[in-house]
Amino acid sequence: MALDKQIIETLLDAAKKAMAQAHAPYSDFAVGAAVMYDDGSIELGCNVENASFGATMCAERTAINAGVVRGKTNLTAICVTNMTDTMITPCGICRQVIWEFSKDAPVICSNKDGAYKILTIAELLPHAFDLD
Repeated sequence: MALDKQIIETLLDAAKKAMAQAHAPYSDFAVGAAVMYDDGSIELGCNVENASFGATMCAERTAINAGVVRGKTNLTAICVTNMTDTMITPCGICRQVIWEFSKDAPVICSNKDGAYKILTIAELLPHAFDLD
């Protein structure tokens, strides 16, 4: 999917709004994500930390799971942002989950100032696990 400036800005704004809801009392590292689906809808997610760190959910998976609950499985783009200078990328688990729902999704990696870079999920996960 080719991302025009309007779609990028929409996803960036949505991810920032989601980030404001993050539950990050242990790391104080809030993350927001916005996932666009093939019908043009956008689902939001934020990181939700837990005292049992393995139970923590990343923003990207939270957004994807919200879409799945609504019957959406054809992810066309995802944006992830945070409150640092770093244009963060999804963690390894999130990369694999993104791959499950799109083999060519553009991933907008953003920072607190709205600067971003766009990578494909194939670039981020060149040797993805796949049952095909």
